[in-house]
Amino acid sequence: MNFLSVIWNVDPVICHIGPLALRYYSILFIAGFPLGYWLFTKFYEREGVDVKLLEPLLYALLIGTIVGARLGHCLFYQPDYFLTKENWLEIFQPWKGGLASHGGAIGVMLALWWYTAKYGRKWNFDMLWLLDRVAITVAFAGCLIRMGNLFNSEIYGDVTDLPWGFIFVRRGETLPKHPTQIYEALSYLILGLILLWVYKKKLDKVHKGWFLGVFFIGCFGMRFLIEFIKEPQVGFEENMALNMGQILSIPFIAAGIFFVVRSMIKREPTMRVEPVKTHYCPPPKSLRK
Repeated sequence: MNFLSVIWNVDPVICHIGPLALRYYSILFIAGFPLGYWLFTKFYEREGVDVKLLEPLLYALLIGTIVGARLGHCLFYQPDYFLTKENWLEIFQPWKGGLASHGGAIGVMLALWWYTAKYGRKWNFDMLWLLDRVAITVAFAGCLIRMGNLFNSEIYGDVTDLPWGFIFVRRGETLPKHPTQIYEALSYLILGLILLWVYKKKLDKVHKGWFLGVFFIGCFGMRFLIEFIKEPQVGFEENMALNMGQILSIPFIAAGIFFVVRSMIKREPTMRVEPVKTHYCPPPKSLRK
């Protein structure tokens, strides 16, 4: 046994409130929303959008993230379990565990499409402008969610002899495993800090779609690589050259490359621009018929 490994035996439940269990994962998952709200307040104030529009955005993202992530897990990873007469009602019980980031990404896209259709024309922004800013906030939220996975002792890696290997006692492990939750959390944190720095210091140097493209490439590119040292999440992945997480990451990486290239070709300003208001001036009376 590697005596430098970390013995991880943290109870995922902080406390019980009646029949409900308050979990670290739940707190960290929800914490991403007020953090994103605060960041968007700064974005909107800087670019002249009414901050009152943040409330419907928050609700749309909350619903889109939870519904999309839950359906993503049920349909992508365990359809043989959830799509049965006996278990289909568990789809509506996300507190029992099972959220997929790829499904959450799809849910967020649909929520933003609705929000842009409702408010974008009036305030002169489109979905790509919005996605650029959402990408920054989602990077930090992803970091928090992966730390929640660590407290749940889930989604960890293969056996390792590195000194920071974790022995996940609550999962019955006796050998140190790669703490891939921490690897992903750190990669998302670094990505978020880079994107935020560019937004604050170099916003006039990049073009619309760049933030989204870099986020997709960085987030899902790291996810693709880290999956190589992860244990299979479900049984059917054991005989696959690439697991489900990697297969689902490829389209997002391709989309990221597309948006970065598009930003360099179209060179649209990423800073929101107020539309030019023109005032009608009637012709002089001498020219009127």
